[in-house]
Amino acid sequence: MYTFPTPAEPPKRLSLALQGGGAHGAFTWGVLDALLEDGRFDFDGISGASAGALNAIALAQGYLGHPPGDGERQAIRASARQTLRQIWEGVVSLGSVGALTQSVMHMMLNTGMGGHMLQSAMAPWMSPAQMNPMDINPLRKLLAAHIDFEGLARLHSPRVFVSATHVRTGLAKVFSGRQLDLQAVMASTCLPMVFRTVEIDGEPFWDGGYSSNPPLVPLIKQCDAQDILVVQINPLQRHETPHSQQDILDRVNELTFNASLLDQMRNVEFINHLIERGRMQEGEDYRRIRLHRIDGGQGLEDLPASSKVAADGDMIERLFNMGQDAAKHWLKRHFDDVGVRATLRLPKP
Repeated sequence: MYTFPTPAEPPKRLSLALQGGGAHGAFTWGVLDALLEDGRFDFDGISGASAGALNAIALAQGYLGHPPGDGERQAIRASARQTLRQIWEGVVSLGSVGALTQSVMHMMLNTGMGGHMLQSAMAPWMSPAQMNPMDINPLRKLLAAHIDFEGLARLHSPRVFVSATHVRTGLAKVFSGRQLDLQAVMASTCLPMVFRTVEIDGEPFWDGGYSSNPPLVPLIKQCDAQDILVVQINPLQRHETPHSQQDILDRVNELTFNASLLDQMRNVEFINHLIERGRMQEGEDYRRIRLHRIDGGQGLEDLPASSKVAADGDMIERLFNMGQDAAKHWLKRHFDDVGVRATLRLPKP
């Protein structure tokens, strides 16, 4: 059994990039809980999309009300762990995305048992605005109860960045500082087939996973740490070629939600290559970045895509435990590499 060490040296600086993936974000919760319990890192920046955005703001919430300093680190870690647990226990209490959709339809149609058949028949032909005219989203109330967004707007360390997708252009919009409010997080988590488009300053936004899942650029440009740990919950590789219609669709979704992250990581790799060979000068605009990664491995690969919207307590706890185990394994294997060398190697075609 892995035993968490007592920090004897100053903590290492590290930024976190947290991928979105529905209920599988509970895996990231487990990773963060283990890193906080370990206590050997200070987090410089945190970026996230969708479920990664939830984890990012919950972790950052732990820093509010605690002045920086060695004596406060234990209190910060305890507070962050508590907020993360409160958010995910709240997600469990809300139920699955599918259950929410059925609930909204039931309220609209006000029908009994036979109404479920009507709901199923109508759902593919109705937009979220038609299914949910009152824009009901219990996540909004959950976040408002547990997250101090005004405090987050003033937080300088760690810096928090949340991505959403601008519907008309397809470009990523990264919210931070005073722009990072409840509406920005609702935009980052907006699944357009379920929830109404989120408008911010008159502009339409959907889930951040479509365009920047998660954003690395602000961690590179606006933070000091040269080490970035990516927590990836959408499988990058599959050992078998999908053949059924559902398996093909699941794989297409994985590729879509990984595409932006892969592009960003390859750009980091390319710039590092140019700097190391003297073809580019390291400075304010470009610098070496050491990338690291924790992913769910075979455990997440074996879960069906439907589990991303199944927020039942047993599944969330299972994912949490998987995340803790993965983080402990990574700490044991790669802690000494942080600050020294990158440990993420991208696959070749």
